[in-house]
Amino acid sequence: MAQLKITLVHSAAHRLPKQRKIVKALGLGRVNSSVIKPDNEATRGALFKIAHLIKVEQID
Repeated sequence: MAQLKITLVHSAAHRLPKQRKIVKALGLGRVNSSVIKPDNEATRGALFKIAHLIKVEQID
């Protein structure tokens, strides 16, 4: 099963509250923090909402 490495590259401060909640729900705290999440529809939907704040890499 493929996994995604998600890295926060821009701060979530001064963003919409919904976007800040998504960043926190993914487990990203500070700029340059990374998490590994499964590649599924729920994760992809969350990433679509904050695509301008993150960098995504696919891991096998």
